[in-house]
Amino acid sequence: MKALVLDEIGSSFRLADVNIAAPIGREVLVEVKASGLCHSDLTASSLGGWPVPAILGHEISGVVAAVGPEATRFSVGDHVVASLQSHCESCAACQQGDINMCSNPGFVARTEEQEPRLTLDGVPVTAVANLGGFAEQVLLHENNLVRVDRPIAHEIACILGCGVLAGAGAVINAAKVPEGSTVAVFGCGGLGLTAIQAALLAGASRIIAVDVADEKLEYATKFGATDVVNSASQDPVAAIRELTEGGADYVFDFVGRPEVTKQAYESVGRAGELGVIGINKPGATLEISIGPDFIWNQVRIRPIFNGSTNFLRDIPQFVALYDEGRFKLDELVSRTISLNEVNEAYAEMTSHIGRTVVTFP
Repeated sequence: MKALVLDEIGSSFRLADVNIAAPIGREVLVEVKASGLCHSDLTASSLGGWPVPAILGHEISGVVAAVGPEATRFSVGDHVVASLQSHCESCAACQQGDINMCSNPGFVARTEEQEPRLTLDGVPVTAVANLGGFAEQVLLHENNLVRVDRPIAHEIACILGCGVLAGAGAVINAAKVPEGSTVAVFGCGGLGLTAIQAALLAGASRIIAVDVADEKLEYATKFGATDVVNSASQDPVAAIRELTEGGADYVFDFVGRPEVTKQAYESVGRAGELGVIGINKPGATLEISIGPDFIWNQVRIRPIFNGSTNFLRDIPQFVALYDEGRFKLDELVSRTISLNEVNEAYAEMTSHIGRTVVTFP
């Protein structure tokens, strides 16, 4: 199969022919129809932490091509969406439905004694996060998949696996934003736009979009932002405090830069909450004052991974909301590309509006 391979940490992706094994046990072979570009894959490609060569890509929609002899949830022809929420089903967190905190996510991988799922010229290839979606096919444990019983366009379905869950989930699952709250969202990329929609769905009274690009801010108003702040031309902390009479109840940082996280923290009102979703580089620190006001204001800081979601529950719910016309998905995807255009698309990601998705015939 054709796949985008990362040969060295920090290098560009290259198109290569990769061998993929047949499914065993509870594995499922999926013909990939769409694979979304997420900024975290670009970050991961420069930071590493896993063996190379490797295949990244974790927003996957496709059709089941084959199933292992012990797989029980899927049949050939099923439309599926993948998730990086690997889980074992048996640990205490999984038993409570909190698969986001599974203590044994490696359960879904093959053992060292088994044949590698992927090889290139006889060398094992790492499927990052046990997914490896920048490829024509993926071989996954069935615990990384959910069936979409009401099939929707694959280029839309794929972003449900991360972009929608991580953005909207931060608002709905992690913060549980109540009706009437004021919300500020730093970073109006794909995740930020889904967070804005979720805040609207939750009944927030004011939704403030913060970004450095006027084009992205204008786009954010189409998804429910009531106010916009260009942080390149004005102080976002002062602007948010003025708009909310002292600070927003909930602030979400999707940017992943310490200086932005500090601004987001300083934009939270008393007894409010900062949700940190954007991934910073290793060693990054957040410097905040912990004087008397730190105790008096009682601002909570919540790191949020993948929207604190349970994808088995939440992806079908977002499909239902989409069907009801209550959650925009089509408008989130602004372009589709081929595998050999991924490097160029990542180079343009910071200036591009909306999500970019690789599609396959």
